Amino acid sequence: MTTSPAYAKKQASRHASAPILVVTGLSREAACLGGGAGVIPLCSGADVRLLHAALLDLAEVEFSAVVSFGLAGGLDPALRPGDVAVGTTATSDGEHFRAHPALRKVLLNGFSGAGVAAREGAVAGVDAAVLTVAGKTALRGRSGGVAVDMESHLAGAFARRRGLPFAIVRAIGDPAARALPPLATKAIRPDGGVDVAGVLRELACAPAQIGDLIRAGLDARAAFATLGRCGGLIGPLLRLVLAGL
Repeated sequence: MTTSPAYAKKQASRHASAPILVVTGLSREAACLGGGAGVIPLCSGADVRLLHAALLDLAEVEFSAVVSFGLAGGLDPALRPGDVAVGTTATSDGEHFRAHPALRKVLLNGFSGAGVAAREGAVAGVDAAVLTVAGKTALRGRSGGVAVDMESHLAGAFARRRGLPFAIVRAIGDPAARALPPLATKAIRPDGGVDVAGVLRELACAPAQIGDLIRAGLDARAAFATLGRCGGLIGPLLRLVLAGL
């Protein structure tokens, strides 16, 4: 059957108006999106297995784009807490999931207009948090990334499978020269919230982590402030270009 130009245009328009899937690791990151219409957050709970399963469940749902959004660890020593990386690509185990150049451009311009400093660079995707300074240094050498997170590579793979434009917006939480306390790997509930009771139990067993935890909290505060400024812009900015892709 031959598809008419009018039908093809109608289908393209319908696709462009479909919701934007925004993949986050934490419920607080998702809240920074502001609940805007046309943006659907998917929170992984910082668990790659849960995220993989959740993305499989969305195989038949129509989206217009996929965005990885939230905190990231810094790999480039020049990036400070609260700085934004607009990813050029998500890299993981030799795979490269490229962000769409038109989406990158509109995000960079839009953030700049809102007074948010952002820079481009590759983002390394990992399945487990990188806690140490040595680990971040080694990962930067292997990947060439400026930042690291646990969602961008899976979001990029989903976008590739679906033939959807992909974007990455990540605010630096822990900079390259700062380690995270070991309890960071146990602090997140499956729903993406903070397991306060679990954190207190870990501190009771290893109170020496309190200093690193306080520093990490201050760094994260700067990153969340930036995400709050950027989150509500993502839907409107991307809608400016999606219809033309």
